[in-house]
Amino acid sequence: MKRTRIRTRRELRDLILTTGFLPFFSNEIDGYSVMDVTSGLYWWTGDERSDPWAWRMFLAEEPDIAYCKIFRGRAGFVSKEWVPYFASYRRDGYDFDTRYEVGKASQKSKAIMDLFEKQPLIESYRMKSMAGFSKNGRTGFEQTIALLQMQTYIIMRSFTRKLSKTGNPYGWHIAVFSLSEDKFGYKHMTSAYRLGAEGSKDKLVGQMLKVNRGIEPSEAERFLK
Repeated sequence: MKRTRIRTRRELRDLILTTGFLPFFSNEIDGYSVMDVTSGLYWWTGDERSDPWAWRMFLAEEPDIAYCKIFRGRAGFVSKEWVPYFASYRRDGYDFDTRYEVGKASQKSKAIMDLFEKQPLIESYRMKSMAGFSKNGRTGFEQTIALLQMQTYIIMRSFTRKLSKTGNPYGWHIAVFSLSEDKFGYKHMTSAYRLGAEGSKDKLVGQMLKVNRGIEPSEAERFLK
C-alpha cells in the first residue's frame, strides 16, 4: 500500500473507504494496516484525538464501516461497499440458520446467534454468560465469536464500560456486538451472494492487488482465507 501518514480519525475513515478494507495490526503485507500508517508515538495513550486504538471505538459506530475480527481472526475495518463480498466469500452462500441446519455450524455458535433474536445489541461479557460459557459450562467463547466475525455474521457496533453499583463506569472498554444485518440490512449483506464464494473472492483479491502494488495474487488469497 502506498505509504501515507494518518494523523486524524477522519483521515483514517477516508482511507478505509478508499481502500475498501484495512487490517488494524501489522501483518505480512508491508504497510497494509492502521498500525503501519500511523505514528507509534500516539498508540495506547488514551487521547481520543490522536490515539488510533481509541479511534476504533468511534469508527465502529460509523454507518458505512464494519469493525470486526475479519483478517485471520484479527481486527480490521471493512467499508459498507465491500462487506457483501466478504459475506459471500466467507459464508459461501449460507445464512446462519441454513449453515446450522446442514451441520456446518456448531451448537456454540448457535447459542450466541440465538441471543440476538431478543436483543439487537449485547456486550461481550454479557454475551458470554447468556450463551452459557463459564467455568462449568461451554468453553471456547473467544474462538467462537472470532469465527462468527470471520464469517461476517456478527460485528462490533460500539464500545462501553461496566458500571459500578453507584452507576460510575470502570475498567476497560468492552465491545458491544450485533448481527451484521442489523447494521447494514439483509438485502445489502446478501447482495453479492449471486457471485458465489469464488467470484467474491476474486473481487476481494483484485481490490487487494489494486491497493497493494507488488504483491502476488497468491499472497492476497492466503491473507483473505
